Amino acid sequence: MAVPKQKTSKSKKRSRKKKWTNQAVLKAKKALSLAKSVINNKHPKSFIYLNRTEKEID
Repeated sequence: MAVPKQKTSKSKKRSRKKKWTNQAVLKAKKALSLAKSVINNKHPKSFIYLNRTEKEID
């Protein structure tokens, strides 16, 4: 016999959403920190990237 599912409470819904957004915020902070360290060359041997000119791209 099929039984309808119970509605998720507002507090559960909000706590799950908050956890999900906090994970996104944390990953964004880490990505920004990584980008800043690459720009400032704090760890120059950690990253290898090529500077391409417009002729090489075409």
